[in-house]
Amino acid sequence: MSRTRTALLAAMALVAGATGTAFAVDPGGAGTTAVPCTVDYKIQNQWSTGFTAAVTLTNNSAAKSSWSLKWSYAGNQKVTSGWNAKISQSGAAVTAANETYNGQLATGGSVSFGFQGSYSGGNEIPATFTLDGVTCNVDGGGGPTDPPDPGGPSTRVNNPYEGAKVYVNPEWSANAAAEPGGSRVADQPTGVWLDRIAAINGAGGKMGLRDHLDEALRQKGSGELVVQFVIYNLPGRDCSALASNGELKADEIGRYKTEYIDPIKAILADPKYASLRIVTTVEIDSLPNLVTNTGSRPTAVPQCDVMKANGNYVKGVGYALNKLGDVPNVYNYVDAGHHGWIGWDDNFGASATIMKEAATAEGATVGDVHGFITNTANYSALKENNFTISDNVAGKSVRESKWVDWNRYTDELSFAQAFRNQLVSIGFPSGIGMLIDTSRNGWGGTARPAGPGPQTSVDAYVDGGRYDRRIHLGNWCNQSGAGLGERPKAAPAAGIDAYVWMKPPGESDGSSKAVPNDEGKGFDRMCDPTYTGNPRNNNNMSGALADAPVSGHWFSAQFRQLMQNAYPPLS
Repeated sequence: MSRTRTALLAAMALVAGATGTAFAVDPGGAGTTAVPCTVDYKIQNQWSTGFTAAVTLTNNSAAKSSWSLKWSYAGNQKVTSGWNAKISQSGAAVTAANETYNGQLATGGSVSFGFQGSYSGGNEIPATFTLDGVTCNVDGGGGPTDPPDPGGPSTRVNNPYEGAKVYVNPEWSANAAAEPGGSRVADQPTGVWLDRIAAINGAGGKMGLRDHLDEALRQKGSGELVVQFVIYNLPGRDCSALASNGELKADEIGRYKTEYIDPIKAILADPKYASLRIVTTVEIDSLPNLVTNTGSRPTAVPQCDVMKANGNYVKGVGYALNKLGDVPNVYNYVDAGHHGWIGWDDNFGASATIMKEAATAEGATVGDVHGFITNTANYSALKENNFTISDNVAGKSVRESKWVDWNRYTDELSFAQAFRNQLVSIGFPSGIGMLIDTSRNGWGGTARPAGPGPQTSVDAYVDGGRYDRRIHLGNWCNQSGAGLGERPKAAPAAGIDAYVWMKPPGESDGSSKAVPNDEGKGFDRMCDPTYTGNPRNNNNMSGALADAPVSGHWFSAQFRQLMQNAYPPLS
């Protein structure tokens, strides 16, 4: 059952057989006229004394330069804070008026806002909404007053990881356990990657989506359980990295929708799985490319210009968020790159903006986004303790060091918390949480420095103290010397929903040389240990391990090194 259930006003008589936008009977009997406005009111999260809600208003009448939406509660609900609208309340009556930046509302245009409220007793969906005094219809609900879906609740919790176990993929677990010492981590939860259409039903003898969900139900027992899936098959996927190119060509947005997202949504929406907390990591390594690797930048890649021009990254992410967001127990987390990609001033705000564009495309709203994930399948250190961005050494700021290179952030935790604030400032709900992939960013072992470097120069200071031992921040493929990072845990820091192992440790980032395959995965020189680099890693050596298989395939040598260099160390 969809999270957005139709609850049309009793005063509106629907035309028989109409689908899509609702129509009201014309009082004069002359036929049908489109309703002047529609309101989608969704209760996103609810607890014993409070709730958060997302509202999308669509204007079907003449364009407006300002707007005011009003409703009344039947119970004792009180709005306590809001975003993207000026919200006031008098008794049961609530008014949401535009902010200075979102007053323009074109014919057919939509605007979204949200709020947090308190209540006791019932929390009914408002029956009537008016836009500038004109009654709208409402396509909304999915709230606690609707009948619950079979097998589980119909509303989301604030942090799905709190109070829950997380699914252990038996296929990954078996690979890990087969390695010497691998049993020490074989029970850790990891993400399941749906990186091609065939992965939905299972390919090459591997488990399909239903197989994993059925196993998740078995692992769940009587408690709560999170199961994590990576949605990763955009047209023209990962335009700047050949190793992770996918099966769909740049213009195959139709196939992405009908052959990939729609079947995934249909399976996730099966009431059989309603008691699971399903986390989806939506399309890693794509949206930031539209900012950093296009146009006249020295890092530009022609294929990224193609994807920016055709809009299929934005459309694909929007479609995925819209469809998957309709499933009551799905929690969408959008990929947000990492600090070594979008931590610079000219990338930071622009990347947040493109994510907002995607989150409001193809019928999606910011309410379909539960949070964001950083460092997916990357190696950026969680926390650099031996230097800070504000340190000065030998007359120079740490930002001037070759390693930091004017970035605003030195590690993933500080970046994730700052990027969360940026996202909220441009209109995402204040309740969004962040995930950080810590699967391969431990950087332990004998190379881990015990303290700051010498203060003879800013480069000596940073290079001597940094945990992240990569040659350059832009290196991303099967990095030599890396280690397992923090074990998955819920709510580890302010604004962070969880540390996760979304990239299963030991699964390759890409092959060290060209390997024929039927998965659409090419060969990227950044996975070749002899490669001398490109502008995206400032023409440094790749730092990649030798003899790596195709991306996603088991890489025993890498897994053993990750265990050896784990931090915290394995016991």
